[in-house]
Amino acid sequence: MSTNAPADRPPPDPAKLLAYWMEWEKGDTPPGRALANLKTGGMRELLEATLSVQLEAFGEPSPTA
Repeated sequence: MSTNAPADRPPPDPAKLLAYWMEWEKGDTPPGRALANLKTGGMRELLEATLSVQLEAFGEPSPTA
């Protein structure tokens, strides 16, 4: 995972991150609050870890649109 994450922060919880996303999709949370929740919830670290696993398994990442 990223070395930028504070040592006292727990690892990202994908279920919690998805719940934050769903709250935003339903309109229960404003975009700024949703982004803050995703950021403090470790979305970057989760994405970095996922990309690392993908690179190990398949080589180059998928092209972006």
